[in-house]
Amino acid sequence: MSEQTQHTEPVTEIPQGDLRDKVIAAIKTVYDPEIPVDVYELGLIYEINVFPVNNVYIQMTLTSPSCPSAEVIPGEVEQKVKEIPGLSSVKVELTFDPPYSQDMMSEAAKLELGFM
Repeated sequence: MSEQTQHTEPVTEIPQGDLRDKVIAAIKTVYDPEIPVDVYELGLIYEINVFPVNNVYIQMTLTSPSCPSAEVIPGEVEQKVKEIPGLSSVKVELTFDPPYSQDMMSEAAKLELGFM
């Protein structure tokens, strides 16, 4: 009989501030296909929580509940964040409360879209 042993690498916790910065950088690579601004600058990310041992929770919204990219954007956010080395888990939750408004955009996004 052969025994199989699993070698598990010890999980090294990434400092929360560093991990949060990496999560934001990853999110900034995701764009709404109809708008030339990333979802972070658009204000679609409501919450980013970093929990012990590299677990990340993201609450986000879309520009409208009937957004044609509703199934694509949250999955892309999750995928990009999962690519961060050392991450244990990522959960992306979609909400429409509070409803999205253009006031949630960063000044950079408003400038890019000609709202300022």
